[in-house]
Amino acid sequence: MDVVVIGASGIIGQAVVQEALKRKHEVTAAVRNPEAVELQHERLQVVGIDVLDPASVAAAVTGHGEIISAFGPEEGQENDLLKVADSLIEGLQRAGVERLIIVGSAGSLKTESGEWLMDTADFPEELRPLAAAHAHAYEIYRGSALDYTYISPPAAVITGRRTGMFRIGLDRLITDENGESSISVEDLAVAIVDELEEGNFSRERFTVAY
Repeated sequence: MDVVVIGASGIIGQAVVQEALKRKHEVTAAVRNPEAVELQHERLQVVGIDVLDPASVAAAVTGHGEIISAFGPEEGQENDLLKVADSLIEGLQRAGVERLIIVGSAGSLKTESGEWLMDTADFPEELRPLAAAHAHAYEIYRGSALDYTYISPPAAVITGRRTGMFRIGLDRLITDENGESSISVEDLAVAIVDELEEGNFSRERFTVAY
């Protein structure tokens, strides 16, 4: 496949690029600062993008079939997620591209109590604005005409290793026997590229965890 990874210089974006290249896909890393991408590969090209500008988005994705957004805002600029959602939708429409996979957050996943994770007492207060912005952005994508897939990571994304073994769910937080909800960034990338290849969750949200 020919995939554009937006936010490819971030931790998750880098892992997605590596996983997609490992599976022989053609990858375009679309980042604000192209010089931030140090990886070189015969199937990798790097382009600049301003994700807040639909014209820049359209220029970066035109001619490509599949788009993955691993964009993450700067601290204190959480509402950029809503602006980026609008910009990506308009930019992809201008470019005639319909398929978009978005990496979101766990905040709006339901817990055993039926509450959203971000509304539970133990959720870190400093992360609530980011989680709320992700939840609002998700609603923007849901209201679009795009063939979107929204992936919510588990509560914790950790440095680890690639196992290819994890559980998959929809709107409910996945926890293990100890009540922990986590996955390695490498296995999160596996799940994202699996969806890229298989398209099991068209116009849906899913989540993964150990």
